[in-house]
Amino acid sequence: MTIDRSLFIPVILGTVRKGRASENVAKFVFGEVQKRAGVETELIDLRDLNLAVDDAGEQIKDAKFSATIERADGIVIVTPEYNHGYPGMLKHVLDSNLKEYIHKAVGLCGVSAGGFGGVRVIENLLPVLRELGLVTIFWDGNFSHAQRLFDENGKLLDEATHVERMDKFLGELIWMSKTLRYGREHVST
Repeated sequence: MTIDRSLFIPVILGTVRKGRASENVAKFVFGEVQKRAGVETELIDLRDLNLAVDDAGEQIKDAKFSATIERADGIVIVTPEYNHGYPGMLKHVLDSNLKEYIHKAVGLCGVSAGGFGGVRVIENLLPVLRELGLVTIFWDGNFSHAQRLFDENGKLLDEATHVERMDKFLGELIWMSKTLRYGREHVST
């Protein structure tokens, strides 16, 4: 299969908390996506979305976010693990769209203050993403001890480990994004 136009794979920073260690992780992941040939991206910070909290579901859609997800071929979600789960605002945002997600690839990057690299948040998000119609890849990005991974300027201290793993993660996400885009465009349901 040849691809005649770039893939579009945005990176979502899945928390709005102050002092979030996952912000540096999201910027690192975004930078790695930017390096990939044939891929366009943008960083979506949940803080920048204008979502109501007095309603639910598709009634609270942020038009720009919905258009971005509609255009996306794949998605990367960078999310911290809060008490073995995902941030409430991330779930709130994800629930604001439905048809925009169908048959699109998603890769998860879990961020934790401890040594598990967000594996529990990833486990908790998988059934949610499946229900939304997203297709999860089998590689995860795991970032343990996030508060110690970057220097004061946001530079990753141990690039070798994370760059190599992110290369495999993005390779799988790009392959799945291409495959699913081909399916959306050429295979009837």
